[in-house]
Amino acid sequence: MKTQERPLDEDDLAMADLAEIQDWRPIAGPDSDASGPAVVRALVQRVMNATDWQPWPLKPGQQIEPGQASWGFTTRRGTTMIVFDGMAFADVRNAGWCAYRITPDDIPAAEAGLDDHWPDHLELARKHWGEPDYVGDESSPTFLDEWAPGAGADRRHLAVWVRPGAQLHLFSNKPTRDPLTVAVGVNYAVYID
Repeated sequence: MKTQERPLDEDDLAMADLAEIQDWRPIAGPDSDASGPAVVRALVQRVMNATDWQPWPLKPGQQIEPGQASWGFTTRRGTTMIVFDGMAFADVRNAGWCAYRITPDDIPAAEAGLDDHWPDHLELARKHWGEPDYVGDESSPTFLDEWAPGAGADRRHLAVWVRPGAQLHLFSNKPTRDPLTVAVGVNYAVYID
């Protein structure tokens, strides 16, 4: 197993960006599997109307693909945000702890790494988002369904903040042998209603 541990500076900025949106309802799109240029253009317009995030510009000759359902934005802090009709996440690649190239024998070490680094991520999220509405981990026998049915699936830790039109989730992946989890870390996403 290989690991990387980097400062949480980029997560700090991204969480601050997400904290500025108190009401996600204007960003929410239709609850469908639709994709394509009209879906993306409507998404971009909603995000631009509700935030100061700047959409990625289309390059000369670039077209929005028929299967495309998301678009990228840059915040004033320089964070890249990827937004779908029902979800948003920060594309932060150089922050926090992660483990990769995990083998079945590495599962205990991956779990220990997540347990060691979870508190720092949770504290950072609390700094920006306040006290969570829910915090739990897989040590609880009812963790799978404690927050919502199946919310703990594939998670080792989970914290949830409720906002109008969305839930902010901070979570760590649950390392498993079968199927083998090859990488783990602490992540966060906004699930837009």
